[in-house]
Amino acid sequence: MTLMQPKMPIELADLHSRSHLGRNEAFRVALLIPLCGSAGIWAPSCISSAQVAAKELNASGGIAGRKVQLIMIDAALEAEEPIEQVINRLIDTAAIDAIVGMHISAVRQQLSKVVRQRVPYIYTPLYEGGETTAGLYAIGETPAEQLRPALTHLQHTYRPKSWALIGNDYVWPRSSHSFAKSCLQDMGAGLAMERYVPFGLRRMNALVEELASSGAEAVLLSLVGQDAVDFNRAFGRADLHRRMIRLSCALEENGLLACGSANLQRLFSASTYFGVLPTEANAAFKERYYALHGPQAPVLNALGQSTYEGVHYLAGLIGAHPGVWQQKGAHDPLPVAHKSGRHLGHQTGNSRAPVYLARADGLQFNIVKML
Repeated sequence: MTLMQPKMPIELADLHSRSHLGRNEAFRVALLIPLCGSAGIWAPSCISSAQVAAKELNASGGIAGRKVQLIMIDAALEAEEPIEQVINRLIDTAAIDAIVGMHISAVRQQLSKVVRQRVPYIYTPLYEGGETTAGLYAIGETPAEQLRPALTHLQHTYRPKSWALIGNDYVWPRSSHSFAKSCLQDMGAGLAMERYVPFGLRRMNALVEELASSGAEAVLLSLVGQDAVDFNRAFGRADLHRRMIRLSCALEENGLLACGSANLQRLFSASTYFGVLPTEANAAFKERYYALHGPQAPVLNALGQSTYEGVHYLAGLIGAHPGVWQQKGAHDPLPVAHKSGRHLGHQTGNSRAPVYLARADGLQFNIVKML
């Protein structure tokens, strides 16, 4: 699979050489995206989507009257330099004004101890919930919003006797699966298998063989990026779709392309955004996205859209609450009006976008229902 590369923002090396410039030159947003490792597959879509938001904001005055400049920084666990060291140095030298992060929760937990309300930090993807750090705004959906209704629908529709829970070994899969086990217990479904694997596990055959012998009739898959791709390829080769359904809350359109259509039968995903979402908001977002990047742009998906929304959320937060954002956060959100590809108009306060269940159909998702 060839991923179309986005137009790249300023490089980190150039950022240091420009950090002496006046504060009014640009509003510099550190865009934290995994550029390598298991989650690196998400990078082109995430960068391209954020660039659409930056262009829109700069056409209407930027943020706080300053032109928005995106600073791309590798937020992968596999990056050469620990992200917390990079961000601490950039904040200390006043080289960035804010953070928009689309990365795994383990990185967010590390950075929350470093940022310490010195700059606003918008965390965009789905996550496990429970974030209480002041000045950190997690805008993605949580298991109660996303996972519970999807599990409920699939359990009532297909009535699997037991589930397998498979994920990478870090906070989001473990927390999500703990939540899922409570839901399954309430519905009377059994647990056949629960496994957590390190990032970058390329040989999935042994894991798939264990799954095949577990007796599970459904799988909740919480593997990240390329790990999910490798698992689904092995799953398809074993023809396990004949015996069980799959549900993922993090597999998006990039993953479908990489998995191959033969390996995607009876696979479901739950999300607040899909590229095929038939709404006016998404139609408008797609028009602006392809106008900027062309018809061969990186594929649209939930994680990419989240960076578009995150940059706009940052602008709304700074514009409406310049003096109080440090005291609030995901646990006690401020009302923020902002653009989104998920919903029309402005979303404020605790209002949330609807969650959709989609089924893989070839190399794209078809939406089954709004949950």
